[in-house]
Amino acid sequence: MFRPEHEPPGGPAVPAPVWSVDPRTGKQREQVTVEATAEDVDRVVRAAHAARGTLADRTVRAALLRTAAELLAAETEKLVATADAETALGTARLTGELGRTTYQLRAFADLVDEGGYLDVRIDHADPALAPPRPDLRRYKVPLGVVAVYSASNFPLAFSVPGGDTASALAAGCPVVVKAHPDHPATSELAAAALRAAAERVGLPADIVGLVHGFEAGVALVRHELVAAAGFTGSIRGGRALFDAAAARPRPIPFHGELGSLNPVVVTAAAADERAEQIGAGLAASMTLGAGQFCVKPGLVLAPAGESGDRLVASLAEAVDATADGVLLDSRMRDAFVAGARERAELPEVEAPVRPGPGDEHTVSAGFLTVPAARLAEGGPYDLLLEECFGPVTVIARYTDDSEVGAALGRLAGNLTATVQLGADECAGTDGAGRGARLLADLTPLAGRLLVNGWPTGVAVAPAQHHGGPYPATTSTSTSVGGTAIERWLRPVAYQDTPDALLPEELREANPQRLPRQVDGVREG
Repeated sequence: MFRPEHEPPGGPAVPAPVWSVDPRTGKQREQVTVEATAEDVDRVVRAAHAARGTLADRTVRAALLRTAAELLAAETEKLVATADAETALGTARLTGELGRTTYQLRAFADLVDEGGYLDVRIDHADPALAPPRPDLRRYKVPLGVVAVYSASNFPLAFSVPGGDTASALAAGCPVVVKAHPDHPATSELAAAALRAAAERVGLPADIVGLVHGFEAGVALVRHELVAAAGFTGSIRGGRALFDAAAARPRPIPFHGELGSLNPVVVTAAAADERAEQIGAGLAASMTLGAGQFCVKPGLVLAPAGESGDRLVASLAEAVDATADGVLLDSRMRDAFVAGARERAELPEVEAPVRPGPGDEHTVSAGFLTVPAARLAEGGPYDLLLEECFGPVTVIARYTDDSEVGAALGRLAGNLTATVQLGADECAGTDGAGRGARLLADLTPLAGRLLVNGWPTGVAVAPAQHHGGPYPATTSTSTSVGGTAIERWLRPVAYQDTPDALLPEELREANPQRLPRQVDGVREG
């Protein structure tokens, strides 16, 4: 979409401009900056690498994260207005997203203070064992400079000041962020706040860097001083960067969130009990944010028959009443319109509410129905098992459990999988154990399983897991919640090392009062 540079007539190549664009009109708002050259990327990465030692103090890191949250919150009005102008996501949604962003920064500060993420383990020497055991002390250290690739659909929570950046800084890793072209001005504002926070707590601003441009993103993942990368975006883009990370002379971890269909299974008992409620809840989830959530339910297995018909009717009524929405950019709008049309043209696919174009800059929400038996056939119906970014979902009507199993057997990895169960199925008193069996069938397919809920909305909590089997993510890690910090750390063990030479975290006296395991017993 953007070239790194262009050649003016009769002159040398100059950096290409980066424009802020209003998706509601398609018009350029302002030139924000220029795309980074390979030299620019090298300079920013080397500055971040040189500053990595300044993040060694956990107290300072925690102060950095809390100060960043404070400065971002102080810029709420400007950040939200700028992000809305660039994404059309709405001030209410973006205000909530900024609140989520500042919350997770503070949550990681608390995690750093507590210190349990270091996973300190001490096994004292024991010569009586066979073989004898030396003194071993293990904890985790930061990897180094982390490259972060911003998401299109979350200009704050999964972009410059988002979870990848917050968790990397918490781990003690400097960050260089590749801004998303859909919100460059928002990215600049957020980066300025993070850099100002660094300076306010006595750290160099270079612990946070920002670059723009497609080629800059490629150069970033290939840079010899980048130690790991985090990505949220498309399968195509993420896989290309993943392959580049693996092809380096020294491969690096690449934690990518790429794509997810997020299947839902509605049992006949659930449809009998609350078809209308399920239809309305599905409509709200699949159209939230104009369907631009990575956990949007994109495939729903619903029963054939009267109760399933009631569900579809309720869904149709709610979706038909949904106002047309603006997608993040014209490229996404064109892909949605083309994808919805191609799916609707498949044999036996119907569109009770047809998804597609609205006016010149909007799209209309809709959904498609298909007999579930078609999904097991493969061929052209495989298209229905691919994510379509935007406000559309596929309702596959099944006649028996074998069709459900066959359809699930065709699915790749997902971020989430949901079951809508009847009361007896939830209580385990249905006689056949169908609820437990469905959960067991879905567990290999997803990183988060939901019962009688909807996947949109990813709580920031210690127990959260936002990841899943490929292509949902390229690793087994999470990008949301406290354990996201583990992506940017590696374990190191010290053997028979004098106490005075050990890192403070591993010394016998435990001066930092860290939680640790000593000779197999948890302390703290």
